[in-house]
Amino acid sequence: MNPFERDYRIVYSDTDMKQRLRLSRLFTLLQEAATDHAALLGAGREKTLDRGILWIVTLQQANVSRMPVYDESVRIVTWPGKPKHLLFPRYYRVTDERDNALIEASSLWALMDRNTRKAVFPEQCGIAVPGMQTGLETALPRPPQAPQTDVTTTFIVPYSYVDQNGHMNNTRYFDLAEDRMPDALRKRDLCRVCTEYSREALPDAEITLKGEQVGDTFLLAGESEGQKLFKLSMTYAPDEP
Repeated sequence: MNPFERDYRIVYSDTDMKQRLRLSRLFTLLQEAATDHAALLGAGREKTLDRGILWIVTLQQANVSRMPVYDESVRIVTWPGKPKHLLFPRYYRVTDERDNALIEASSLWALMDRNTRKAVFPEQCGIAVPGMQTGLETALPRPPQAPQTDVTTTFIVPYSYVDQNGHMNNTRYFDLAEDRMPDALRKRDLCRVCTEYSREALPDAEITLKGEQVGDTFLLAGESEGQKLFKLSMTYAPDEP
């Protein structure tokens, strides 16, 4: 078994005001590659989506040396790690045309029943994704720090943020964070991002948000009806003097 590879050229709609690949689009591209690879390994929609079983992300992180830019060609590489009980680790690398690593990332996936919205044991539904080791694995994600501020705002999950799993797509949390962080921080180069998803945010849910800047890091967390939904941290390069 070999890692899955896909070449991709960054197009206009992928980028932000500085012609950089948007963070939400980055994770969309990574997850599309992971989904296609899972299908090649025998865990595609016939065994999951078509049977009411959903792939969901529980934790993810990325270390960024440089974000790809408009019209740049990159290679996306992904491979699965050894499954851990209910969790499926997956690793990613994004390289430039000279094979320089731009981004190294990892995520933890799980399976959820579409009707009960509860976790599914892989062996109970005959789903298995064999792991592999390449020597290029980055560390698996860990829960980020929570903001300590008492200042809150609210956000209603719109229809356009909801995916076919029936909840707010995990990549849209990055858009949510970038829209709310200080403008000066947003303009810097991203170095590291980490997210934890505790519960799903359903359509029209009202989310109470807490966000604050701590040094070079922006922290954002949300809860709904007293239940924690997510935590997110985004760390940027120091501001140039």
